[in-house]
Amino acid sequence: MTSKYDLAVIGTGPAGQKAAINAAKNGKRVVAIEHENYVGGVCIHTGTIPSKAFREAAMHLTGYRMRGVYGASYLVKRNISMADLIQGSAHVIRHEVDVVKAQMQRNNVHLLFGHARFLDANTIRIGSMGGVEEIQADVIVIATGTVPARPANIPFQNGRVVDSDGVLKLTKVPKSIIIVGGGVIGVEYACTMATLGVRVTLIEQRPRLLEFIDAELSEALQYLMRQMRIRLRLGEAVAEVRDEQNSVTAILQSGKEINAQTLMFSTGRGGNTLELDIESAGLTADERGRIRVDEQFRTEVPHIFAAGDVIGFPSLASTSAEQGRRATSFAFGLPVQAKPALMPYGIYTIPEISMIGKTEEELTKALVPYEVGIARYREIARGHLVGDQNGMLKLLFDPTTRKLLSVHILGEGATELVHIGQSVITFGGTIDYFIQNVFNYPTLAECYKVAALDGINRSAATGRHDAECEQSKPTRTPSPTPSTATAKKTEANEPVPVA
Repeated sequence: MTSKYDLAVIGTGPAGQKAAINAAKNGKRVVAIEHENYVGGVCIHTGTIPSKAFREAAMHLTGYRMRGVYGASYLVKRNISMADLIQGSAHVIRHEVDVVKAQMQRNNVHLLFGHARFLDANTIRIGSMGGVEEIQADVIVIATGTVPARPANIPFQNGRVVDSDGVLKLTKVPKSIIIVGGGVIGVEYACTMATLGVRVTLIEQRPRLLEFIDAELSEALQYLMRQMRIRLRLGEAVAEVRDEQNSVTAILQSGKEINAQTLMFSTGRGGNTLELDIESAGLTADERGRIRVDEQFRTEVPHIFAAGDVIGFPSLASTSAEQGRRATSFAFGLPVQAKPALMPYGIYTIPEISMIGKTEEELTKALVPYEVGIARYREIARGHLVGDQNGMLKLLFDPTTRKLLSVHILGEGATELVHIGQSVITFGGTIDYFIQNVFNYPTLAECYKVAALDGINRSAATGRHDAECEQSKPTRTPSPTPSTATAKKTEANEPVPVA
């Protein structure tokens, strides 16, 4: 007998969860299908949560955060093992799984576990150890996430050559590692491994890391990574990987050979659609398994939607959740607020990076005039208290109206701090908000006031300095106004980040 539903959601990661719960809260009969034996998807089990727990454990056990206060030799624990690093993530994963299950049950979402496969545009077959079941749905949301890219010419081998899912399954912390791919995942793991004292070589084909972020922050990150003794091979591509008896060798197209104990191959992820048989539903995927959707997350089949990482960039848990919610709102004609103009990005490198709004390069290309205000953590008492004197917060604003255009942060707490700027941008605020309001002392949030004052002090468009600005000038020497997106400034005696 075929069960019928108003909505079937394939996948229970952030996009699938929110899609299912949003529809269920609005009286729809919903089924969520998960191919693993647990809910949560990649986000909870192999991606976001375990990798961030791994990072936090590394920073705590090595005492990294407080070395700026107690010295470079400060250490919380010696001989850190993989067991030490991953035990914390198991607790968080259990908690997150329980939360998702409780949400599903509370909202009467029916859960099915097994491998889903389309029979036609409305019918899905779910195969599991318990047998086969068929369901039909008026609306379907595909939220199956992604899988790591595993090219046939890479000799993946547990313990030596691994993908981004396999790195957390290593039985011991390697002495050296080659990371192929300088995207978000590769850069995050490079920083974490370096914090543990692992000799890291990062290979990236592009001329700089994380090209979608502000160039000044990217250059600063590269400088700090080199300070962590990470060896960056930018503009280089891997021609061959050799898995030898006790080590791995990466042979670059330039002829260089790099040897390490372990290699992590992280050149991207593809949509997890291979086993869905989407062709039977009239759907197609691109060469990387991703599904194309319109602004309402609708596929070429009108009643089938897709959301989350399976549709591609930005592939963030936060944006995926919002996409899933909006997809079912559009599908069932539910009220949908205007799409958020801007969504924040969070990158868990060491230090963190977060941003909202356009970069200098994007504003320059769009012929949008802007001015820059910068605060550096070393100017802020809280920066010294938390041991981060390398961080920076950068505001881009309209020089005439002072309207805040974007915020770019590199440093401790960046992924939290960015939301202050997000609120001001969302409500059309100006940098005068930061100048005229009081911030707790000592906090990193003070960076907003210092950056705003810095921007006003260097802005020729104001024609004068407010009395308050004159009384509260930041102690740093203002840099000249940038004339182009690439005109980056550094403080006197500050090392220039090498691209």
